[in-house]
Amino acid sequence: MTTETQRNEAPDSSDSSVTFINVFEIDAAELDEFVAKWEQRALLMRDKPGFIDSRMHRARSSSSRFQLVNVSHWVSQEAWEAATADPDFASRTQAAREQTKQPITPNPGVYDVVVELTAH
Repeated sequence: MTTETQRNEAPDSSDSSVTFINVFEIDAAELDEFVAKWEQRALLMRDKPGFIDSRMHRARSSSSRFQLVNVSHWVSQEAWEAATADPDFASRTQAAREQTKQPITPNPGVYDVVVELTAH
């Protein structure tokens, strides 16, 4: 199999698409309940302007440090910021952290693609 590599420079435009990634440190016993509530919060984002897609990934091993990884795509940083500023979303996110038996540590960030590999 061959691959094609594309290297992207830092974005020069505020309207370039962005990837939001949030990795969660969470006790494996709390995963199912957290994912169900995450899906409810994610449904709020789906109808926001600029939303492209979102996927939650679950570790196959319960010993993985990050049990959950959320990857979402937005048309721009501004669209993501506007969506996450929604008071309903913010209150549900805070409640999700407070309603667990064990602490949940989110590690969010907005990223740009700098290297892309595709198969041909």
